[in-house]
Amino acid sequence: MGTGRTDEFRKDAVRIALTSGLTRRQVADDLGVGLSTLNKWVTAHRDTDVVSPEDRELARENEQLRRENRILKEERDILKKPPVLRQPKA
Repeated sequence: MGTGRTDEFRKDAVRIALTSGLTRRQVADDLGVGLSTLNKWVTAHRDTDVVSPEDRELARENEQLRRENRILKEERDILKKPPVLRQPKA
């Protein structure tokens, strides 16, 4: 049997899952619910006004910026490494 989560709790969980930038697994673990349960809530509330269009757009932009930031850090780390010098063949 379920723990009887309130509708407000479910809506907050959906909002967090859709806008936080965390994986659904992380959100589910943080909230103490199962991943499949969180996925069901997201599916059930996807077309409702749980998340405003502005929040969705900000979440998309945030995710894009995180991706770009990760790529830039990887490129920076590559450039920080000293070049590999090869010994001349004798």
